[in-house]
Amino acid sequence: MKVYKGAVVSCDREDRVHRCLVEDKGRILYAGAELPAAYRGAPMEELGERALLPCFGDTHLHFASYALFAAGLDVRSARSLPGMGKQIAEFAPGCPDKILMGFGASPHCVAERRLISRAELDRACPERPLYLVKYDGHACVLNSSLIALLPAKVKTLRGFHQDTGEMNQDAFFAVTDFITKRVSLPRTLRNMLCAVDKMALNGIGLMHTASGVGFPFDLDVTLESLLGRGLDSGFQTRLFLQTMDLDKVRRRKLPRVGGCFATALDGCFGSRDAALRRPYKDDPRNSGVLYYRDDEVVNFAKRANRAGLQIEMHAIGDAAFDQAVMALEAALGDCPRADHRNGIIHACLPTEEGLEKCAALGIQIPLQPAFLNWDLEPLEYLRGILGERAGELSPLRKMTEMGIMLSGSSDAPCTPPDPIAGIHAACNHYVPGQSLTIAQALKMFTYNAAWTTFDEKERGSLEAGKAADMVVLNRNPLTMKPDELLKLKVERLLLKGQPYKSGQGILSLLARGFLAGGKI
Repeated sequence: MKVYKGAVVSCDREDRVHRCLVEDKGRILYAGAELPAAYRGAPMEELGERALLPCFGDTHLHFASYALFAAGLDVRSARSLPGMGKQIAEFAPGCPDKILMGFGASPHCVAERRLISRAELDRACPERPLYLVKYDGHACVLNSSLIALLPAKVKTLRGFHQDTGEMNQDAFFAVTDFITKRVSLPRTLRNMLCAVDKMALNGIGLMHTASGVGFPFDLDVTLESLLGRGLDSGFQTRLFLQTMDLDKVRRRKLPRVGGCFATALDGCFGSRDAALRRPYKDDPRNSGVLYYRDDEVVNFAKRANRAGLQIEMHAIGDAAFDQAVMALEAALGDCPRADHRNGIIHACLPTEEGLEKCAALGIQIPLQPAFLNWDLEPLEYLRGILGERAGELSPLRKMTEMGIMLSGSSDAPCTPPDPIAGIHAACNHYVPGQSLTIAQALKMFTYNAAWTTFDEKERGSLEAGKAADMVVLNRNPLTMKPDELLKLKVERLLLKGQPYKSGQGILSLLARGFLAGGKI
């Protein structure tokens, strides 16, 4: 048994702040203003200026991809294309993989203001195949060695650009499938364990991972399921299978479906293929791409809804957002469900009518506040391609006041899984009237994150009876100004009441994963 005394920020539905919390055997026994006499002899930790909160959640990331790239080449810090080339050239000799993989190429933070080209990759890495994913996770650039290895069919797909080496849309997905088939199992598991440790350092104890990115036999889904059941720390995993093939979901007995890739309805702003109702400002002939016809999306949503699955779909542009809303509305009209918690991921450019339907139908939105303060895709760029519509992106205050459930996420590896950065961005929207209060932003990454996958009765707030999944911060965020929030630091993650321990081995993970039950 242990008592915490100080600022206990519950993040519950009433936004209560307590002075005392009692934990015993991984459960919260009490949270309130005064410590009951029965607990006064227990060991006590005085929080002082620090604060105790529920552990953070990240409600949309691509964990297998994040784990892979977090352990590899990261070029997000490059500020020139020669500098990026130098990073690649220095990384290659020490990497044992047959195909080099990197992440984070952006045209917006390098001096040249363009994407690195195939020719430049050839100079930096002339002999070994190189796969460099763009910062938005929806495109990549290849060198000539890798292009030469691709199956002939890939070269016929939409988005294949042999001259520049850039792959987007269908070609990007096909290349990603080709690459993931060549990643070794031991390396993947090691990377996953290291990635969980990194997330725990940021106070994350719950993740919603969108999986199914081209591994043979959906091996990433299998490994993430084993990881979720096999971790001995209490770290929680909720898995969304990115497919429209419901037989795959049934075979794995998963309660939810969706994400990006096969359930992405459009592209992204970085590649100018997010689907818009009006053309891009800088390209009047381009309105982006809807990957599916309306009837295809409606049919998928109806089938998944009838099966009782929770559905999430990627939609960035307003045309894609409206298509997602239309499909979910049709599905719920076909088979009404009172507490479905279906969602639209990102919803970067929502329409007024679509938001009204989300509020009426109970459609939730896992979004990424860090996109509002993203060096790799700056506001200047968004204004250049969207014009005045850039001011309509992610209207957080508006959506919250309409009663739409918003949860916080990173879309890692696109942005790092760092809830404090997301909370800061949500409270400092570049349209000031769309900023959230600090309490609202905290709940996006705590209570709302748990609610999104029906976990709110067990975690997400500091209330008696719930799991003691908590985080100690160096300061009380509720006493800070919004522009100071980046000064917050995670001091300690507690899962089941115990400090998170890193360094679990692969054999231990696999043994527990095969034998243990539990929610995934």
